[in-house]
Amino acid sequence: MAHKVSKGPRRIGRPPAGAREGEKVKDYPQLSIRLPVDVKAKLRALSLIASRPQWRIITDAIEAYVRQRPDSEQRMIGELAGRSRARATRSRR
Repeated sequence: MAHKVSKGPRRIGRPPAGAREGEKVKDYPQLSIRLPVDVKAKLRALSLIASRPQWRIITDAIEAYVRQRPDSEQRMIGELAGRSRARATRSRR
C-alpha cells in the first residue's frame, strides 16, 4: 500500500489571490459602485463563464480601456495613478 507524503498541515480556505505575487485581495482598497441590473448580470455571467472573480474582470476591463486611449492620455493616467499610489503608500505608514 502506498503512503501519501505530507508537505505539512493544509491551510483551510482559499489561497491568497492577489493580482501580483504575494498580494492578498483583502489588503486592496474597496470600491463601492452602483451598476444597472443588466450590466451587473453581464459581469456575473462573465465571472462564471471565465471562472474568474468579478474584481479581476473589472481590472482587466479598465486596463483594456486605458490601452485604447491615445498615448498622451495614457501618460497622464500613469502620472496621476502614480501620484495616487504614492499618496496611499504614505498614508498607510
